[in-house]
Amino acid sequence: MHQVARRHLLTSLAGLPLAAILADPQLVRAAAAEVDEVSITSQGGRSVSAAIAIPEVTPAPTVLLIHQWWGLVDQIKAVAVEFAKEGYVGLAVDLYDGQSADDPEGARALMNAVKTDEANDTLRSWLGWLREHDQGSGKLATIGWCFGGGWSLDASIATPVEATVIYYGRVTRSAEELASLKGPVQGHFATRDGWITKEMVDGFEAQMAKAGKSLTRYWYEADHAFGDPTSPRYDQANAQVAWDRTLEFMAANMGA
Repeated sequence: MHQVARRHLLTSLAGLPLAAILADPQLVRAAAAEVDEVSITSQGGRSVSAAIAIPEVTPAPTVLLIHQWWGLVDQIKAVAVEFAKEGYVGLAVDLYDGQSADDPEGARALMNAVKTDEANDTLRSWLGWLREHDQGSGKLATIGWCFGGGWSLDASIATPVEATVIYYGRVTRSAEELASLKGPVQGHFATRDGWITKEMVDGFEAQMAKAGKSLTRYWYEADHAFGDPTSPRYDQANAQVAWDRTLEFMAANMGA
């Protein structure tokens, strides 16, 4: 992109709500270009990568972002940048080893190829890295969408954090598994979702209560992936409401 045009786009980002940015592919690309790529050797000895966005003022609380089934695409990087604008270190991890998809068949293949032990290793390693980051405050949250929503919960079970956010992710966990959660959980779910159903979420709520854990969950008159601008089911109004609630939740539990 021409430098002058890119500067104009970045200026345009400053006053726009996140849902509006995500709805414009050109603005998404401009925002995503603001991240830095980082890599570490995981606890299991693997090389893993992520995209990081640093706020103007540090040390700052940190947020680990987990992508949906498409992979670590520009949309998720743009959300990491948005977190940085809000005063957080945003780290968007890659569970697909650099691969991504732009059609459902490819996305499904990548998602199904994920090895649970390797994904757990990746997430544990990045959470440990963030907890000790010299620009971080030591406070940590996870957030994920769809495929990443389930992993956001799993990551927080394995490595307790101050706050967990789930966007329409699989939440079939027992009270015994949920007992290791540290901070509260916020969930965003859609009434017309055929995968993450009310029955599943009601069961999750019951198990969280049994475990004595805090859950705030919201329902939206929308379909699965209502927060994904690449989906025909994207609902910009509900996506913005969910984002505003996410920021309120983060601020209440992370001190930003």
